[in-house]
Amino acid sequence: MGILWDSFLFLLVATFALFLVRIVLFKTGLIYMVKLWRRKIIDWFHVYQFYKVPEFNDNVQENHLYQKVYMYLNSLSSIENSDFTNLFTGKKSNEIILRLDRNQVVGDEFLGARVCWINGEDEDGSRNFVLKIRKADKRRILGPYLQHIHTVSDELEQRNAELKLFINVGIDDHLKKKKNGRWRSIPFDHPCTFDNIAMETDLKNKVKSDLELFLKGKQYYNRLGRVWKRSYLLYGPSGTGKSSFVAAMANFLDYDVYDIDLSKVSDDSDLKMLLLQTRGKSVIVIEDLDRYLSTKSTAVSLSGILNFTDSILSSCTADERIMVFTMTGKEQIDPAMLRPGRVDVHIHFPLCDFTAFKTLANNYLGVKEHKLFSQVEGIFQNGASLSPAEIGELMIANRSSPTRALKYVINALQTDGDRRGTGRRLLLESGSRKSTSEDVSDDMSGLLCGGGGGGSSPAVKEFRKLYGLLRIKSSRKSGSFDVAREMKDG
Repeated sequence: MGILWDSFLFLLVATFALFLVRIVLFKTGLIYMVKLWRRKIIDWFHVYQFYKVPEFNDNVQENHLYQKVYMYLNSLSSIENSDFTNLFTGKKSNEIILRLDRNQVVGDEFLGARVCWINGEDEDGSRNFVLKIRKADKRRILGPYLQHIHTVSDELEQRNAELKLFINVGIDDHLKKKKNGRWRSIPFDHPCTFDNIAMETDLKNKVKSDLELFLKGKQYYNRLGRVWKRSYLLYGPSGTGKSSFVAAMANFLDYDVYDIDLSKVSDDSDLKMLLLQTRGKSVIVIEDLDRYLSTKSTAVSLSGILNFTDSILSSCTADERIMVFTMTGKEQIDPAMLRPGRVDVHIHFPLCDFTAFKTLANNYLGVKEHKLFSQVEGIFQNGASLSPAEIGELMIANRSSPTRALKYVINALQTDGDRRGTGRRLLLESGSRKSTSEDVSDDMSGLLCGGGGGGSSPAVKEFRKLYGLLRIKSSRKSGSFDVAREMKDG
């Protein structure tokens, strides 16, 4: 009986002691130290192989595998158990997300094997991931594991798709931050779409049709032996909606935007490097190109711009990209810059007409009809005009009273708009001939922001042939599709 009692007491004491040890281990963090020591001891008896995944291929082009690994690792629950992890605000204000830090080690398990990832950085500042895997497991899991990373990252990308705006930095800023790559990004959440921009319905439909054909044109371009890219020239006075049009294109295509600041490009070679570091499914924008070329405020030459648009390098790296150039006027630009193959579609952005004004009044003031509209129409017919941005600002400032807002617009048109509308009146008169029924239905009007008077041009059949169904028509030797020219030729 005494022996049984002693055994019972011993078991009771042992259980209590184990309970205390467990509490000490978990409450003080000693359990993590024990696991670490255990892992190190196990490592002594295994041979490991290391695989580096650099951010860039040969320090030039972005390594897509790096981005997939980055997305995959940030989705692992084991990142929460790391010693140091970055916290960021997510898309929602109350959402907190975890992100890897430099030199952080993250563990993962696949098919019963344990692997480790190290978020490393080279001496030159370039980032990389290092995969640590047992040699005994390498042949069995390496291929399936990398395929698993591809699959998971693709699913995450589709689920958490977020458009980005990329901005290039200068060489000095790049060296100071010691990061490989010249692009910095922020979320692209521009609200402008083809549904809310002041654009003539017919022209809007033509542009959307052109972009839809582009999205479906991969096999067509490959069959022709051409690069799967499309280039647009947007020209017109400031404030006429060129930048908003670019944002609407990006939102329609669901593409990222790369905004190239030529003042931060050191030379022609640097411009090529920027192109190499862009991704597919993107809109590449160079704004105010005529200003840079005329004032020579950039180290990039005209030949550098030309090579940027259609060189062998562009042919190898510009697949699935839209290129957009904006300028106030193209009269001073070398025609070689605007030839087919470099610029496919020309769109003129003039000052507003009455049709565009009514669209703006509906969007900004919620007004479709008003007793002052007839007075506004008369002023437009006399040749006065303002930019959509100027009219829109007047409406925003007086949006609480549509009548007051319209009066401010009328006053501005009568005072500031008289001189500015002269050139526009000539344009409208030159295109005001009535077209036949065969000419009407399917041309691209020349006016964004509502398009104004002017007949339609006979570009129906030609427009549907180039690039699958579209052909560029122009009265010049250049075959670039100039929308404003089409209107005048109509």
